[in-house]
Amino acid sequence: MTRLFVEQLSVIDCAYLDAQRGLVGESWIVDIELEGELDGQSMVLDFGEVKRRLKRALDASADHTLVVPARHPQLELQRGGERVGLLFRGPADGPIEHHAPLQALTLLDAETVDAASLAAHLGRVLAEEVPPNVAQVRLKLRNEVIDGAYYHYTHGLKKHAGFCQRIAHGHRSRLQIRRGGGRDAELEAAWARRWRDIYLGTREDLRQRQNGRLRFAYAAAEGVFELELPESRCDLLDADTTVERIAEHIAAATALQHPGTPVEVRAYEGVMKGAVAVAAGSGTGTAR
Repeated sequence: MTRLFVEQLSVIDCAYLDAQRGLVGESWIVDIELEGELDGQSMVLDFGEVKRRLKRALDASADHTLVVPARHPQLELQRGGERVGLLFRGPADGPIEHHAPLQALTLLDAETVDAASLAAHLGRVLAEEVPPNVAQVRLKLRNEVIDGAYYHYTHGLKKHAGFCQRIAHGHRSRLQIRRGGGRDAELEAAWARRWRDIYLGTREDLRQRQNGRLRFAYAAAEGVFELELPESRCDLLDADTTVERIAEHIAAATALQHPGTPVEVRAYEGVMKGAVAVAAGSGTGTAR
């Protein structure tokens, strides 16, 4: 048997439910290893086929979904046709309610969601995509190594034509803020604390604010999405929560706190991608 490996085949940007943290945005880098006999080309599997077949299967499975621990004792699932509703009573600060088309969820046969349980699930998915000479598919999910501030956030982009329209997907994202020409680590850390495990909602999607809870809802190309969660776990933006708007929001808010000093924000959306916004003391910003 010979082993073939591909490091950073893909990145899974998703959200998951956690009994302590609530709704968590995550970005997992996917490394893959295939073990098998050599084929007629003296290969376990052509690298082009790995990227075409297996990356496509990964992107069509857990990426940009809400990963649900289907065996958690405090989870209630209601399935009706092509829609799924859930109520997750685990978090101490209040339950999470979510309604969406079936394809917006990954139902994990586990009590908790972590890198190992999701990797096992994805391994079974990819095992269906390889030729007979491949005997075993192994996946490893890992976080990007970040030297500095980062935060986990979830959001949904109703205007997006692709998977980003799903109301509860997310990212683990680094953040860099420059003020007066240099990095401001204290400001970066302050924003990371403020947005630790946060849901970033668009104000126009807010349908109800009651008893310390917020309910968001919208219709998108895939269907109708609804999400209700504790207000303490949310922050509202007056615009779509694209990474461009997130960078603008941080830059404008920082510039208002530090008038007269130019501010540049480099906000990431998961791994190795994002947007830059600049603002002066007036609080206005532009993204690029």
